[in-house]
Amino acid sequence: MIEVRTGTTVYKTFTSDRNWYLPSQALPEGTYTWRVRPATSTDWSAERSFVITAASVKFEVPEDATIIANVKNKARPRGLQTGLPVYSAWPADLRAERGQYMTWMINEVVRLMTELAPVSDANWPLKTGTVQTAENAAQNSLVRSQINKATRQLEASALLYRLTKETRYLTEAVRRGDELAALDPTGPTSYVNQDQAARQITTGLMKAIDLLAGDLDETRRSRWLGIVTVRGNEIYTQLQKGGARLDQYPFESHAVTNIGFLALISALGVGEIPDAEKWFKFCFRYYVSSLSPWSGAEGGFANGTAYAEYALDYNIQIWQQLGRATGVDLFKKPWSAGFLRFFQQFVPPGSKTHLFGDGQETAPVLKFMKAFALRFATPEAAWYANNLSGNEDPLSYLQGPYPMPARTVATPKPPPNAALFGTIGWAAFHSDMADANRTSVYFKSSPYGSFNHSHGDQNGFVLKKGATPLIVAAGWYDWYDSPLWNNWYRQTKAANGITYNGGIGQNVTGYAETMARNGRIISYSSSPRMEYVAGDATPAYAGALSNAIRRLWYLRASDVVVIHDKLSSSTAKTFEWNMHAQAPITVSGNNLTVTKDGKSVCIRPILTSNLRFEKRAGSTPMAGIYEEHGTYVKTVAATSDEFLVVLDVGCKNTPITWSDTSSGRVLTVGRDSMTIPR
Repeated sequence: MIEVRTGTTVYKTFTSDRNWYLPSQALPEGTYTWRVRPATSTDWSAERSFVITAASVKFEVPEDATIIANVKNKARPRGLQTGLPVYSAWPADLRAERGQYMTWMINEVVRLMTELAPVSDANWPLKTGTVQTAENAAQNSLVRSQINKATRQLEASALLYRLTKETRYLTEAVRRGDELAALDPTGPTSYVNQDQAARQITTGLMKAIDLLAGDLDETRRSRWLGIVTVRGNEIYTQLQKGGARLDQYPFESHAVTNIGFLALISALGVGEIPDAEKWFKFCFRYYVSSLSPWSGAEGGFANGTAYAEYALDYNIQIWQQLGRATGVDLFKKPWSAGFLRFFQQFVPPGSKTHLFGDGQETAPVLKFMKAFALRFATPEAAWYANNLSGNEDPLSYLQGPYPMPARTVATPKPPPNAALFGTIGWAAFHSDMADANRTSVYFKSSPYGSFNHSHGDQNGFVLKKGATPLIVAAGWYDWYDSPLWNNWYRQTKAANGITYNGGIGQNVTGYAETMARNGRIISYSSSPRMEYVAGDATPAYAGALSNAIRRLWYLRASDVVVIHDKLSSSTAKTFEWNMHAQAPITVSGNNLTVTKDGKSVCIRPILTSNLRFEKRAGSTPMAGIYEEHGTYVKTVAATSDEFLVVLDVGCKNTPITWSDTSSGRVLTVGRDSMTIPR
């Protein structure tokens, strides 16, 4: 039982057979407490409180029975916007907005009719299971790539047939659907062997069934629905193992995505697949109530912006059709607006690389960010979409709402120049978001630790100038759990963080314990002139350090970054301050210069006692990427020590003065001063 109270008055009680509950109606404004009691006990949990104000965003989800009844009564295609005419009858305004996307989609589908090879189980001889080897990883990647291409061609052909009624597209959709339906559900594309392929096949077939509606012959339709049933039940069986284990252990990155795909499959299949209603009741409200376990309500993504991008792709694949079928628009959920703000801050226009975590060295695929931004009617979303290069994928755009929400905004404006995403421990500071040559400073000290796709980079930072990365994390992502991934890529020595005794850093071994070896933001402030953030990464060192505090200031007026580290240990250690660049590090004593693509930063240590700089070797970089690695090393082992380093963006020779007196320590950079704690 769940009891919700206002003061001492019981407002409502609810019952749930899961460890979460999503009411179907919003509560009135007020201050509330809630507590829970199991059916087998009279003991109540401790109370928790929440507040609903006039600023709270209403997001209501009807009860499952209501949604299912509405879905069954909805004419196919359930996943498309109703009321739009066929392509030949498009009015001038509709043709002006998306006629070019239609041309791109037609050209792609027609080209692939002859160029795209058929998919077959014979293409993939291994049954990879859960064993991680280089060969298995390579085949899983190949399966994923080939199935993604085949299901895309299926969906695109079915969509073009729905929009044009041209027989050639129906013929192509039938051919690709038959290929996918012929794949063995227990073979290399099974859920156990390649869950991403399994969900794409199931989703692709179900989307095509919906789009083609009554134009698919009944024999073929029945066969495809049978395959969707078999594969859908396999996804359902795997996800509900252990009594819906995701309810208690939600940090399975693939499973969290798969439950969203199953929600869409079930919504499109309800009424024709007997088991679809069971799937829907299991996964829909769970998915809607908690879209992502990788942040709190503010909408960040602890696994890094590369994996956030992948999630964005999946969200767009799921949300448009799911919203149309059910009437629940996930783009209107407050978390979704926060997810867009996350991208605006950490993948601003012009970004050439991702940030923090697996895939951080890769280039962002901006069509996904553009697509997401276009679906929000806010000035910041319109600015972001307008300033991202390239175009949205035509397959998602042609199924998007008309008119596109961001296109209706009269006056776009850039987002703020700084942001904190506290539940993931990330902060971003920009000199001027509207300036393409902006300085951007990123800081991370995350409660998620090095769990899953995160790295041992608590209290780490990255510095970029415009599109140019100046101080970066090193290494590259070959495959998950590889020797390179374990021994270099996710280690603190490959990040811009603190190590000791020759490169020993944060403890990234194990599974669940990596989340406990974490960091957190302990202080943050923002003003037009100066930004400040502080992080505590002590737990990340798993007891090896008793204190690991980093303070970072960004001085906007001077375009300078100041970093202060305070460290201590029960045993004497030789502490190290690591940094990495994709350009040569020029050394003059302890002063450094990094110059790349005409952009530069000069690095100057202020506390130079017992300090030397040395270049260090790293792992072999990704092909086509140059890397250098350097470390400020304390020459004397100590139980406590500190670093104070100034990074002058543009190497302007900004005046620096240091005052260390009995009453305090003050660093003055240009016209800005800050107190440095002892």
